[in-house]
Amino acid sequence: MNLTAKLGMKALQSMLTIAIAFGISNLASAQSSGAWPTQKPIKLVAVFPPGGSVDQVARILAPVLQAELKQNVIVENVGGASGVIGTAAMTRSDPDGYTFAVVFDTHGVNPSLKDKLPYDTIKDIAPVILVGTSPMVLVASKNSGITSFKQLVDQSKAGKKFSYGSIGIGSLGHLAIARLAKQAGFDWNHIPYRGGGPLMQDVLGGQVELAVGSEFLVKPHIESGGVIPLVITTAKRSPALPNVPTISESGFPGFNAPAWWAVLAPGKTPPAVIDAMNKALNKALKSPAVAEKFKAQGIEVVGGSPETLRDFIGKQIAIWGKFVIENNIKETAQ
Repeated sequence: MNLTAKLGMKALQSMLTIAIAFGISNLASAQSSGAWPTQKPIKLVAVFPPGGSVDQVARILAPVLQAELKQNVIVENVGGASGVIGTAAMTRSDPDGYTFAVVFDTHGVNPSLKDKLPYDTIKDIAPVILVGTSPMVLVASKNSGITSFKQLVDQSKAGKKFSYGSIGIGSLGHLAIARLAKQAGFDWNHIPYRGGGPLMQDVLGGQVELAVGSEFLVKPHIESGGVIPLVITTAKRSPALPNVPTISESGFPGFNAPAWWAVLAPGKTPPAVIDAMNKALNKALKSPAVAEKFKAQGIEVVGGSPETLRDFIGKQIAIWGKFVIENNIKETAQ
C-alpha cells in the first residue's frame, strides 16, 4: 500500500470516528432536548399481575401511545408486594425514557406501611401523569347469602364476623373497608391477595365472602352476575353503577375513598422526556376511544401535569399514612 493510500485510509478512519462521535453526541442531544423516542420499544411496567386494573389500564394506554409516539410500546407485568417489586424494577432501569410504570393507589400507602422500600419515593421516582380515579366497590360472593349492604350491616352488628379480600395489605381497598369496619365497630377479617385477578377468582368461586376492588376490576363480574354489588366508596354514586349506593349515603356520612392510577418514571429521567411523555399521555387520555373504555369501567380521566400528580400523591401519603400509623396496620407475609 503506497503512502497516498495509507493517508487515505487514515483519513477515512478519522472521518468514521468523527461521524460516530457526532452521531452519539446528536443522540444525547436529541434525548436531552426531548426529540424522543428514537432507539427501542418503550416499556410500561404494570406493577400488578395480569387480570387486574393496573394491567388493563396499561394495555388500554399502550396502543394509543404507540400510535402517538410512532414507537413500539410494550406492557410488562411485574407484580408483588403491593406494587413495590414492579416500581423498584422501574427505578433500577436506565432513566433514558424507555421505561415507565403504571401504578395503583397502593403507591401512596407503601411508604408508611413498609419498614423499608427498595427506593426513595421522592428521589428515585419522577411523576408523569395522574391517569384517573374511580370508586371502589364492595361486592359479595353469591355463596355468602348477602344481597344488600343493609343486610351486611345488620348481620355484622349482630356479631357475625365476615371476611373480605383486597389486592393486598395497605391497598386503598383494604384501608377503606378497615376504616369502615372501625367506624362501625364491626369485627371483620381481612384477606390480602397478590392482585385483582386472584382476588376475583376467589370471590367468584365463593372462597371469600366479600371483596373490595376498583370499579374497573369488578364491573364486568357485576354485569355477568358473578358477584353482588353492595356499596361504593366515593362520595357520589357512579354513572356506571347508578343503582349501587355510596357508603356515605348508607349510614356513614362523609365517607370518601377513591381508587387511582398513575404513570411514573425513573427519578433521573430528563425533564424534556417527562414533558414529552406527559403530553403524549394527555393526548391519549383525550382520545374518544380511550375515554370511552375508561368511562365504561368507571374511571374518571384526570390527566394534567407532573406537578399535579406530585401534589396528589403527597396528599395520599399524608392521609392514608396517618391511618396506617394510628391503627398499627402491619404488613405480613402473603
